[in-house]
Amino acid sequence: MSIQQASADEVCRVHPRVSALLVLRATSCRHAKGKVKFAPAVTQLLMLRVRARTHAGAFRLERDCSSGGVVKRAVPLLQNETQNMNTTEDLITTGCPAVAQQPINKVIKPIKFPAQPQEWKIVSLRECPTPENIQQCETPDQAAAYWKSHIADHPYFNPECECLVVFILNTRRRIKGHYLVSIGTMDTILCHPREIFRLAVMASAAAIIIAHNHPSGDPTPSEADIKITRDLIRAGQLLKIEVLDHIVMGHPNHISLRSLGYCAV
Repeated sequence: MSIQQASADEVCRVHPRVSALLVLRATSCRHAKGKVKFAPAVTQLLMLRVRARTHAGAFRLERDCSSGGVVKRAVPLLQNETQNMNTTEDLITTGCPAVAQQPINKVIKPIKFPAQPQEWKIVSLRECPTPENIQQCETPDQAAAYWKSHIADHPYFNPECECLVVFILNTRRRIKGHYLVSIGTMDTILCHPREIFRLAVMASAAAIIIAHNHPSGDPTPSEADIKITRDLIRAGQLLKIEVLDHIVMGHPNHISLRSLGYCAV
């Protein structure tokens, strides 16, 4: 059987090394000005091998040394680049420069752009239907009733931890809304005047009422409660936002720091 009559199936059954020897024996190339040209029989055999191996390989675009154009060659898909196998490239590398090694795939880190200024606005989260007698918040009992109506069932409220809430009031002492400032631990909570007055300033509050709970059920204020209340009163005087009271919620009682005389600065 001659090389010209070989079919794709017959070429696939030939061992790669035997096929390479057949190609080398049948090759009759002539050199002209440094260019290499293969005989038609070799070219036909190479094309048959390319068609037969496309199911296990991938085409790669490479430069042809003889014509200066771009040709497609079948290269098997390997699990790693370190495996050595006889491929079509091994048979026609004569006179061609070495193929550049493919770069190893690496994870590309996302590009992080510097933070840009943003436009801000205050957005209401939800409506809190409230009876008329609770909307007017002028006494500690009304503030405690508002707490029990809206804070106790707040989705982020945790009765096992201290939670600090601020009530926003207008000039007529009517509650405009509330916001949860911080959630602490079983016996302590962190707060700062910046977080206390942030939304009060954005919502144009005329006054605020501070309230937090004691998980132990005892509403007796601690020394830290008294100190932070006086600090917030002084901060409110600078901002012209009055701190009306600080309510400590226990179970079931509550205590007002103003009624105890701790709001005098």
